[in-house]
Amino acid sequence: MAVETLSTRHLLGIKDINRNDIELIFETADNFKDVINRPIKKVPSLRDITIANIFFENSTRTKLSFELAEKRLSADIINFAASSSSVSKGETLIDTVNNILAMKVDMVVMRHPYAGAGQFLSKHIKAQIVNAGDGAHEHPTQALLDAFSIREKLGDVAGKKVVIVGDILHSRVAISNILCLQKLGAEVMVCGPTTLIPKHIESLGVKVEHNLIKALNWCDVANMLRIQMERQDIKYFPSLREYAMMYGLNKQILDNLNKEIIVMHPGPINRGVEITSDVADSKQSIILDQVENGVAVRMAVLYLLASQND
Repeated sequence: MAVETLSTRHLLGIKDINRNDIELIFETADNFKDVINRPIKKVPSLRDITIANIFFENSTRTKLSFELAEKRLSADIINFAASSSSVSKGETLIDTVNNILAMKVDMVVMRHPYAGAGQFLSKHIKAQIVNAGDGAHEHPTQALLDAFSIREKLGDVAGKKVVIVGDILHSRVAISNILCLQKLGAEVMVCGPTTLIPKHIESLGVKVEHNLIKALNWCDVANMLRIQMERQDIKYFPSLREYAMMYGLNKQILDNLNKEIIVMHPGPINRGVEITSDVADSKQSIILDQVENGVAVRMAVLYLLASQND
């Protein structure tokens, strides 16, 4: 099967890809979504490819999603958790990866606490890099699966109004989402306490709103971000209870809107903080669709990058 190719060798961030790349990933993910809903869920597409999953930060969902995508494509997998490795003994990032590449690895899926780690690595090693999250910088596959889920539910992303609510300041998901949605022609608004909205975010062409009800009445889709307690070095709001009162989405708020909106969450959910259980489990929520779509989108990314080496 002739494969159209992406305009880049790596997936380091949404800022490095164009609208055609995104649409190619989505069309490929559509095909893989059919595959993962068949009785036999595996295809031999990456049978001779070895992928190293290198996670320098804890992750459950993203790591599992990539692993499952790799297994569905029949790739060989090496899993590497930095917390239990020589990195904790002082080994450098390049040494770690070069040691793994000496084992003849074709592709590296990496999560790292520092922004730009993937970019740095791509300049020093031959393997292709997929950024699975770097600091508060970017998380491209999350943005792709979020936009793919909106397209699946609403038919198109262009012209839709999407509000991203919560901890925009510490969120790599927010930045990647803003870039991805704008490239696909959506309007984007951010909503949250002043302390959690980056100072010059309007320069990205997004609207800013501090009133949750106004933001929800404006949007077609609300993406409720997790409060990133582990990245907050100072107190950005008085208490979680107060945050939930001002910016938490509950069923009463949802039912009082003058229209039906779609609710998303990149996970893991702090139930009762960003959204209540009855919202997370409601028919307006596409949170579980996002999880399923994550595997198909990551399969598409890995497949399209690997096909450049044919």
